[in-house]
Amino acid sequence: MSTAYLFPGQGSQSVGMGQSHYEDNDDFASYVDRANEVLGFDLKQIMFEGPEEKLKQTEYTQPAIFLHSIALYNTLDANPDVVAGHSLGEFSALVACGAVQFEDALKIVRRRGELMQQAGEENPGTMAAVIGMDDEVVERICKQATDVVGKEVIAANYNCPGQLVISGDVDAVKKAVELLKEEGCRLAKMLPVSGAFHSSLMQSAYDGLKESLESLDISEPDCPIYSNYTAEPTTDPEEIRSNVLNQLLNPVLWTQTLQNMGANGVDTFVEVGPGNVLQGLVKRTLDGVEIDGYE
Repeated sequence: MSTAYLFPGQGSQSVGMGQSHYEDNDDFASYVDRANEVLGFDLKQIMFEGPEEKLKQTEYTQPAIFLHSIALYNTLDANPDVVAGHSLGEFSALVACGAVQFEDALKIVRRRGELMQQAGEENPGTMAAVIGMDDEVVERICKQATDVVGKEVIAANYNCPGQLVISGDVDAVKKAVELLKEEGCRLAKMLPVSGAFHSSLMQSAYDGLKESLESLDISEPDCPIYSNYTAEPTTDPEEIRSNVLNQLLNPVLWTQTLQNMGANGVDTFVEVGPGNVLQGLVKRTLDGVEIDGYE
């Protein structure tokens, strides 16, 4: 048996996240208290009490999900053969496999959230969920919408077969949604997000994160980590550094990651973090595997 531990990304947050763990588990609580000290503000209060509008702001959402995931992971007797995380979750995966220290990763995740929120304000964009359409058709329609509008929209999250998220300029995304519906797409729906994540509109966030990542201490991990950018496993610290940076401007290849894991003999998948989104994506991507989760 080969086991993958998976870590969720933005969208898995909810007010009250982690509160019961904090009250019941001293190890979990110690991570939350340390995070408050490192960050210099009360992330715990935002996680436990909200308000929801504040928790949904990217600069708070990202450290909250990361903290919940890692605090919970460290209460488990986990011994992964491989790890991966969806978008933001890749930073949780880096800590889980020993490549990056918790406090270093927390600071980077906080910075990433701030930079992505700023990029969304400076270069307004949006995203849309697309369900029930082949990847190749979505890619073709994004290119068509880009040509018509003269601004970019791309397939940004390959979540599972028949479920993608597209990202880019507001008018280009709207045009793509319109064209997808004409093509017979089961669902094409605009998402309430603060920016066009995983597209070229995140260039300023890329530039800022590059500077922060240059000084980040990355060790050789205890097990391979699959990258969103390549969908392939690596244990090379410099490749890891490059991958988590390139992720900002490029699609999250989650479908391809899961398929590659399956092809490489992974037969057990464990999601750690708020929610159970990734368990559902595994179920819709791979047959005959074991799926579990801790939230």
